[in-house]
Amino acid sequence: MTVPPDIEALRARLEKTRGREYWRSLESLTETAEFKEFLHREFPQNASEWLDPVGRRNFLKLMGASLALAGVSACTRQPTEELVPYVRQPEELVPGKPLFYATAMPMSGAGMGLLVESHEGRPTKIEGNPDHPSSRGATDLFAQASILTLYDPDRSQIITNLGEIRAFSAFTAAAQAAMSSQQGSQGAGTRILTETVASPTLAAQLDEFLVRFPSAKWVQWEPVGRHNAREGSRLAFGEYVDAQYAVEKATVILSLDADFLCTGGSGVRNARAFAARRRADGDHTQPNRLYAVESTATNTGTKADHRLPLRPSEVEPFARAVAAALGVAGVSAGELSEPARAWIGPLVTDLQAHRGQSLAIAGDGQPPAVHALAHAMNETLGNAGTTVLYTQTTEARPMNQLAALQELVGEMNAGTVDFLLTLGGNPVYTAPADLDFAAALGKVRLRAHLGLYEDETSALCHWHIPEAHYLEAWSDVRCDDGTVTIVQPLIAPLYNGKSAHEVIAALSERGERPGYELVREYWSRQTGLSTQAPPPPATAAPPAAVPPVSQPAPTGNTAGAAAGAQAAPERPPIAAAPVPQLSPFDREWRRWLHDGMVPNTAFAPRTATVLGAPAAPPSGGRPQGLEAVFRPDPSIYDGRFANNAWLQELPKSLTKLTWDNAALISPATAARLSLVSGDVVELRQGGRSVRIPVWLAPGQAGDTLTLHLGYGRTRAGRAGNGTGFNVNPLRTTAAPDMIAGVELVKTGDTYQLASTQDHWSLEGRNLVRVATTAQFAADPQFAAKEEHQPLPGISMYGDFKYDGYAWGMTIDQSVCTGCNSCVVACQAENNVPVVGKSQVLNGREMHWLRVDRYYTGDLENPETYHQPMPCQQCETAPCEVVCPVSATTHSTEGLNDMVYNRCVGTRYCSNNCPYKVRRFNFLLYQDWNTPTLWLQRNPDVTVRSRGVMEKCTYCVQRINHARVAAKLDDRQIRDGEVLTACQSACPTEAIVFGNINDPNSRVSRLKAHPLNYALLAELNTRPRTTYMAIVRNPNLELEPAAAAAEDER
Repeated sequence: MTVPPDIEALRARLEKTRGREYWRSLESLTETAEFKEFLHREFPQNASEWLDPVGRRNFLKLMGASLALAGVSACTRQPTEELVPYVRQPEELVPGKPLFYATAMPMSGAGMGLLVESHEGRPTKIEGNPDHPSSRGATDLFAQASILTLYDPDRSQIITNLGEIRAFSAFTAAAQAAMSSQQGSQGAGTRILTETVASPTLAAQLDEFLVRFPSAKWVQWEPVGRHNAREGSRLAFGEYVDAQYAVEKATVILSLDADFLCTGGSGVRNARAFAARRRADGDHTQPNRLYAVESTATNTGTKADHRLPLRPSEVEPFARAVAAALGVAGVSAGELSEPARAWIGPLVTDLQAHRGQSLAIAGDGQPPAVHALAHAMNETLGNAGTTVLYTQTTEARPMNQLAALQELVGEMNAGTVDFLLTLGGNPVYTAPADLDFAAALGKVRLRAHLGLYEDETSALCHWHIPEAHYLEAWSDVRCDDGTVTIVQPLIAPLYNGKSAHEVIAALSERGERPGYELVREYWSRQTGLSTQAPPPPATAAPPAAVPPVSQPAPTGNTAGAAAGAQAAPERPPIAAAPVPQLSPFDREWRRWLHDGMVPNTAFAPRTATVLGAPAAPPSGGRPQGLEAVFRPDPSIYDGRFANNAWLQELPKSLTKLTWDNAALISPATAARLSLVSGDVVELRQGGRSVRIPVWLAPGQAGDTLTLHLGYGRTRAGRAGNGTGFNVNPLRTTAAPDMIAGVELVKTGDTYQLASTQDHWSLEGRNLVRVATTAQFAADPQFAAKEEHQPLPGISMYGDFKYDGYAWGMTIDQSVCTGCNSCVVACQAENNVPVVGKSQVLNGREMHWLRVDRYYTGDLENPETYHQPMPCQQCETAPCEVVCPVSATTHSTEGLNDMVYNRCVGTRYCSNNCPYKVRRFNFLLYQDWNTPTLWLQRNPDVTVRSRGVMEKCTYCVQRINHARVAAKLDDRQIRDGEVLTACQSACPTEAIVFGNINDPNSRVSRLKAHPLNYALLAELNTRPRTTYMAIVRNPNLELEPAAAAAEDER
């Protein structure tokens, strides 16, 4: 878009449409010249051979770990400690047959229970642990992508001291000398800086260290954490507690700027619980209803039945107005905008009608007062003990992290810190700008950093120690409800990394010890179980001697023969093989490792009573200028995943941006300021400034900018260096989450952003089908009525009879949150490469699965829907009939197969696919020359080369694994035995796969459901992948159109 949008013209056009009109971007809605050009270029330009050596070098640089895993040993090394099931060299270790190990991924003060697939000692794929309360078999996109970080060649590989390679013993000697010099002052000059610690073992080690050096200090800093939630609980209850939400029990939910379905340690669990009341095959008599009040569009907001965009400064007054209307003592309503005032009455009535079955949730970006108000609302509504429980915190030592970091910087500036040990994190990059952490760090006499990368913090430290990845190290971690999981490694450290446990142990009186020993010792103390194996059982009496071997009957001279005959020697007694005896602790330990949980470690609910409502802030009137909110990036979080090429190239679910961030701005505000997407602006506030391009985002609150963290890194690695724009200079200790009074200045420059929102556009009406609960009850067949069914017998050929299996899939759009876990899971499972920003701009991204996003309604507050789009596996597939070499064929089970070694790259199949799901290797995106690349690749999936077409296969390799297992047991494949990669990762179970020839399978029942429909059915492609129409549950007082439909019924 080269000119600002005409907002009034667009609104007028939308008002004139008959029925619902769905659109994917402002460019498609306005039919700009750029959009028309891209739409009519089925194959992007520059498809000829890539001859530019400079461009090729940049491309190779951007591939990072996905393209150049150089520097990993060609042979894998397994940990020397015992794992489960590797208690000893196992008989069940069959080459080609993967094994799975239970572990957990620690992140931001909580863990997620996982199962990790391993091929001959190589971890290759992450799955959720179906028995773990934090995941229930699903994962988020960060867990899926963490396998690529493990093999990243840009990870730190050597211990350095001022740039010189040193041994770990040299570091421990230097650190011990520094500690010895402080023995008299009891460690007064020592500080340990960590991320939020949820490991019981590490917390115990740090506490032990502080007992030895009582004047030392332990500081925690998490740039994107639950600081506001922690302080809000202390404000409400007088102590730090965690709120555990039972979302599945809530009928009415109020979200106060909270993306609780997709972020945080409980995001996966919340999404699963929320979907339980929304699924097509669920109970539609009691669906939940979600109200979302938010300053920027979120995935949670897209699932809301009612969404209210407000400026960040307006969320707290809105929360106070709701609390006052509910009768919370000591709270009075303030001034609200007209749209907000219209919400109060219907919302409060709905909440009060569902006392004990409602829920108020405040977002991590909102100040502590909003969290305290949410707690007060829940108590007033009687939700405590039903839909919300209070427990102790997963954080081992809860503290005001921002205040602690400020104190640490003050001490460093004062010169009172002699030794700073930073365990993980990157505070030089993530600390608030006004602290100038880098300058303060330079005043510390001895500085050491443990990190996965030689990042911005490592560059300013004397010592850098490579950190072991969580798949390389022993540890433990508490998940969001307190459940402890033992973190067990699947591979020995590729780069001789050390865990935080081992570094702290090296500074203790007992000296360096392995993490395995440290974790076991801690838990043996906690359980009180003996680690000594019982004595072997007393030796029993030897068995009776084996009778002599029978001799043949004598012949001839019987007497002589009998005299000369000798009895055969007796066999010695057969000794029983000794049975290894396990100690009581070892028996429990092995069970914990197998199950992925330590039983009975979840926190018990505790009583928490609200002490009083938080005081109202001083009335200063509406802030002048623009406001801005800081949010973790949906793909690279706070920057820790900046060098993960899978995540860099993952289209963000709402903006579809890749490889960059931008300042999100509403269309109306952009039109007023004469801005279009890609215009570079300078944002100024408090004497600080950043330059960043803008991106027009429907649904964004007016006069509000959203700034995503994590970009603009200078020492991230080949994929992360120089991508995006660093917005941390605007983030201060006074305003770490939102700022007001932002001045926006146009620079006149433009910046090319790579967005996929107009790629692979489908041509058709009613691609998304939506009804309210009342409309669905009145007309259950509404979804099927919108289909144009071809006449029977239209083909001269008869239908193929599928006598065995017939695989099919359904996707429930009512519960899809657009979280993108499925996309990354597909990439990891199927060896899908990344291509780099320049290739994305040409429309050449290789993802087999994409999640299309559609808008409908008003520009400023549209309804937003997500539609995952894999290969549709058509019965009458248009791609098959045009392939001149039969590289794409139909299997006897209904799969649209690809035969890669037949493909000659004509791309006729892609041209003939109405769903735009085929991907062509224009260049050699895979690296065939680096043997170490095989470490992460799935050996069951062919690695494709240049000139070859590829697409979704329904994870045929998983079908074949299940087929072999069923054949060995002489049975049929059970329903649910085959889970595609996208299905297994989905937090909401939106994707269901199975045998449609089995009438009792879940997929068959869903395909018989009235909400089931096929995309582009009028083309008679007869896709095996079908969709469930969306059913919303609006409040009739807030949605006149729905109320009118109900009146007509």
